[in-house]
Amino acid sequence: MANIWNWLLSLLFLIGILVAAFKHKNRRQHRRKPPSPPGFPIIGNLHQIGELPHQSLWRLSKKYGPVMLLKLGRVPTLIVSSSETARQALKIHDLRCCSRPGLAGSKELSYNYLDIAFSPFDDYWKEIRKLSVQELFSTKQVHAIQPIKDEEVKKLIDSISESAYLKTPVNLNKTTLALTVSVVCRTAFGVSFEGTVLNSDRFNKLVREALEMLGSFSASDFIPYVGWIIDRFSGLQARRERSARDLDAFYEQMFDLHKERKKDGSEDFVDLLLKLEKEETVLGNHKLTRNHIKAILMNVLLAGIDTTAITMTWAMTELARNPRVMKKVQSEIRNLIGNREMITLDDTEQLHYLKMVIKETWRLHPTTPILLPREVMSEFEINGYTIPVKTRLHVNVWAIGRDPETWKDPEVFLPERFMDSDIDAKGQNFELLPFGGGRRICPGMYMGTTMVEFGLANMLYHFDWELSEGMAVEDIDVEEAPGLTVNKKNELLLVPVKY
Repeated sequence: MANIWNWLLSLLFLIGILVAAFKHKNRRQHRRKPPSPPGFPIIGNLHQIGELPHQSLWRLSKKYGPVMLLKLGRVPTLIVSSSETARQALKIHDLRCCSRPGLAGSKELSYNYLDIAFSPFDDYWKEIRKLSVQELFSTKQVHAIQPIKDEEVKKLIDSISESAYLKTPVNLNKTTLALTVSVVCRTAFGVSFEGTVLNSDRFNKLVREALEMLGSFSASDFIPYVGWIIDRFSGLQARRERSARDLDAFYEQMFDLHKERKKDGSEDFVDLLLKLEKEETVLGNHKLTRNHIKAILMNVLLAGIDTTAITMTWAMTELARNPRVMKKVQSEIRNLIGNREMITLDDTEQLHYLKMVIKETWRLHPTTPILLPREVMSEFEINGYTIPVKTRLHVNVWAIGRDPETWKDPEVFLPERFMDSDIDAKGQNFELLPFGGGRRICPGMYMGTTMVEFGLANMLYHFDWELSEGMAVEDIDVEEAPGLTVNKKNELLLVPVKY
C-alpha cells in the first residue's frame, strides 16, 4: 500500500513539474522583445548614436517604431518616441521606472556628487525635492523674487538700448544666458557677479561645458573594462575632470562668500543648506553633507539657468524666421501694456498668444530633447512589448514634437495650433513634455515658465528686431549644439530698434 502511495505522489509531482514547465514556456513565448537595430559585438548600437543623439534616435525610430530597444555596449536601453508610449512609461508604469541610473561619466565629472543629485526615488530624494520646492520653486517664492527679476530685466533693457542707439547687433544667446544667470544666482545662490571674485563670462562657459559633458556618451559606462581607454584617448575624461574641478572651485568660492559677508538677517537657499549641514540634519536616510549641497546646487543649475535661456533664444530665433508671428505677438503685448515702462508678472497672465508661441517653441525645440534616463525596477509592458528589469529608459521628447501622428505639419512653426487647445506643459499632456512627467517632473516648472514669459514679453515690447545687414530670413539657421540641453549652435544676432 505504501509503495502505491509513493508511486502516486511521484506521479503527481512529475505532472506538477511538467505543467509548471509548460506554463513557463508559454509565458516566455508571450514575452515580446521590442524591435532592435542590428548591432556589433561589444559596442552594440553605440556606433549609431551621433553627435546629436535625439536626432539619431529619431531617425532609427522611423524604421523600428516608437518602442525601440538598443544595446549601448552592455546596457539595454529602451527609447520611446511617441506621446502614447510616453504616457505608458511616465503615467501608467511611472512607479516601476522612476529610479535613476548613474549618469555618463558621473564619477569623473562630479567627484561623486552627481550620483547623489540623480539618486533613486528614495526618501532622501523626496525630502530634497520638497525642500527645493518650498524654498525656491513654489508660487509664493516665485512672486517673492519678482523684484530681483524686475531689476535684472531693467538692466537687460538698458543694455539692449545702447545697442539700439549704436545700431549694432545683439548676441541673444549670450544676452538671455546672462539674464538667467543673474536672476538664478541672486535668488538661489545669493550671489551677484558684480563686485565679487566670480566672473560671469567664465561661469557661463563653465555651465555650457558641464552640460555638454553630461550629455556626452561615456564609453566607460557602456563598455566594461576597456571603455575608460576610449574616454582617455579621446580626451573626454580629461575634459570631464577639468569641468569637475571648475564646478567645485565655483561652489567653494560661493560658500566662502556666504561665510565672509555680513549678515543682514536674510537667509538665501545656500545659507539654509549650509545651516542644515552644520546641524548634521538627516534628510530621508542620509545625513546632509557638503557633497549633497553641491549636488542640489547642480540640479538648480541644470533646471534654472541654461534651460530658460535656451527657450528664450529659440523663441527669438523662430520669431525672426516668422515675421508674421513676430508682428502678431508684439501687437498683443503692446496693446495690453500701452505706454507703461515695464511689464509686470500679472500682465504676462493675459498674454495668451505669447504663451502659444512659447508652447510651440517647446514643441520644436525642447531644451532637454531626451529626458534624463530612468531605470526599470520591475518588469512591465509597453505596446505589448516586455520591458525587463535594469533596462535604461529614455523618452525622446524631440521626436514626439515632430511626430506626424500627433501634429499636423510638424516642421512648421505655428503657434495657432494651440488655440482652443487644452494641451499644456505641466506633464499631463504627453504630446508636450518640456519639463518631463510623472514623479520625476522638473520641480522648477513654474519658475522657469514665468521667467521665459517675463523676459520675452519685455524684449518684444521695448524693441523691434531686425536682421543684420545683408542677411535674409532664409539665412537664419536652426542648427543645434550638442549637450544634455540643446542650444542654438550658431549665435543669433539681431539688431534692436527702440519702440
